Amino acid sequence: MRFSTLTQRIAGDAAAAWDIHYQAQALRREGREIFLLSVGDPDFDTPVAIVDAAVNSLRRGETHYSDVRGSLALRQAIARRSGPQVSADQVMVLAGAQCALYAVCQCLFEAGDEVIVAEPMYVTYHGVLGACGARPVPVSVSPELGFHLDPLAVARAITPRTRGLLLNTPHNPTGAAISPQDMAQLAQLCREHDLWLVCDQVYSGLLYEGAAVDPGSLPGMAERCVIIDSVSKSHAMSGWRVGWVVAPETLVAHLANLAMAMLFGLPEFVMQATCVALEQDLPAVRGMREAYRQRRDRVCAALADCPGVRAHRPAGGMFVMLDIRATGLSAQAFAQRLLMEEGVSLLPGDAFGPSAAGHVRMGLVLDAEQLQAVCGRIRACALRLLAEQAGGDIDGEAQNRRVEHETYQ
Repeated sequence: MRFSTLTQRIAGDAAAAWDIHYQAQALRREGREIFLLSVGDPDFDTPVAIVDAAVNSLRRGETHYSDVRGSLALRQAIARRSGPQVSADQVMVLAGAQCALYAVCQCLFEAGDEVIVAEPMYVTYHGVLGACGARPVPVSVSPELGFHLDPLAVARAITPRTRGLLLNTPHNPTGAAISPQDMAQLAQLCREHDLWLVCDQVYSGLLYEGAAVDPGSLPGMAERCVIIDSVSKSHAMSGWRVGWVVAPETLVAHLANLAMAMLFGLPEFVMQATCVALEQDLPAVRGMREAYRQRRDRVCAALADCPGVRAHRPAGGMFVMLDIRATGLSAQAFAQRLLMEEGVSLLPGDAFGPSAAGHVRMGLVLDAEQLQAVCGRIRACALRLLAEQAGGDIDGEAQNRRVEHETYQ
């Protein structure tokens, strides 16, 4: 039987990026102690007030069809959160930011279009753009320059086929954030070349350094800017599958038509819960954000003098990129050794693109004490690898014990 060419466009190397994560899950099911840091799923529970709102909605019998665009109450809450220039008619609610990104690209891009993306890039971007036939044009960001996107490099990548610029800030996997100055330059490029600016900012609620940027509020950007966001990371609601788009009203109308064909609205009880998440100042949410910041600082400090490993300090998000090139192994080989020898699951950076080769992504999804222990295991693995390079003979058990002791001092 024949399948459509879509099945080829959404497959490829990026679809296999999670292989080591699945291997780690299998080892855990076999009873091995595994520190699972290869996926960005918050380890916190959804705050009680949010859960209660969903339960109360269910008990009220709100289990019927909802507005395909999202409930008015939720769209108004999102609009208020987005700024005084945004109305509820500019908001479309979808089943998570991933669904929102897919829907936006379907409505904006088509075969032959080029979309500029910072590389390394989140692994689903290839499939999302491939699904609509567009071609991602990667602009490399250098680890030596903190993975920051250079507007001049973006300008050099623009061709007559360029249709849009897809940004992710704070960035996954690197945690780099686009500065207000750079965003202004990128917005100017979009105006000059009549491009869409699609900004995936699902980690905007976890920005620790620098100022948040609203590209839609910049001059001449309201009619060409699309913001994608969710509560998955900031409110530990990844399994609730709710995200949204803030965009010009015409695009929202097209998104509603697409949602009518594929989704037909979100559950009302999920949207009631999301209203509480956005409208109430919840101490648990502030606590999660502070915990992530403390975890970032703990990991960076613990690995500051680690032989063979360099931690890039992220400005935001829930990941730390580790440069392991000095160990002499590729990211895939290092991650495999670390998993099998130390029970630590990290994601190879080159799954996100060649600019992240020699790096692994570490999720900050365990408490600070467990992350400290993980850093000790990373150190032990790196020391063994360096000893192998030097032809030395280090007793692994003794080395592990010494490293753990030093780490906890």
